[in-house]
Amino acid sequence: WEQRKLGEIVDVCSGRDYKHLSKGPIPVYGTGGYMTSVSEGLSYEEDAIGIGRKGTIDHPYRLNAPFWTVDTLFYSLPNQGIDLDFTLCVFLNVDWKSKDESTGLPSLSKQAINETKIWVPSGAEQRAIGAFFSRLDDLITLHQRKRLSIRQRSPVWS
Repeated sequence: WEQRKLGEIVDVCSGRDYKHLSKGPIPVYGTGGYMTSVSEGLSYEEDAIGIGRKGTIDHPYRLNAPFWTVDTLFYSLPNQGIDLDFTLCVFLNVDWKSKDESTGLPSLSKQAINETKIWVPSGAEQRAIGAFFSRLDDLITLHQRKRLSIRQRSPVWS
């Protein structure tokens, strides 16, 4: 594994205002998740990691293309040879609150993201790690849905 800066493995891009766009099929995301759908995308073919610039800065999540992000949400595109699922694992394990640059509303800058030091394995290891955690997340989600379904069908839950 080699120590690198996040800015060496991802391209951090800024979201933009969407209000000038017409309604459409492309989802718009903010720090809290899905907001609405519009006619244009910021990324049409590349999935990315969304991370808050203002507000909720410590809950990164996957953005499936096509998508648009508002100006309070950065989107980070992995560079060539960098696995997206591994990158999501990295983003989820950084203490983003420690990089808060404000005295009020939590804020992150591109520089704070880009300068964050991480450990990066080979491409094959990235894919294996990313796939493992992606499957684990899917399994957790499945069990949560199953539990919710049982709760909704049962008159008494103990």
